[in-house]
Amino acid sequence: MLFRHDALAEWTKSSYSAVNGDCVEVKSQDHLLIGVRDSKDISRPGLGFSAETWTAFVLDVSGR
Repeated sequence: MLFRHDALAEWTKSSYSAVNGDCVEVKSQDHLLIGVRDSKDISRPGLGFSAETWTAFVLDVSGR
């Protein structure tokens, strides 16, 4: 999931969400940090990744 950092001011669910909607959500918390959380339990704290690390992860799992 590559995105413009300003495009994710709100939590955005992965386009690969299951039929029931359970998946991960991402949010650009600032220009340097990407937040990731479990959509099934949004009360729990999420994880934070640098934009560089998140982009590398997405490119790796997408096979690009």
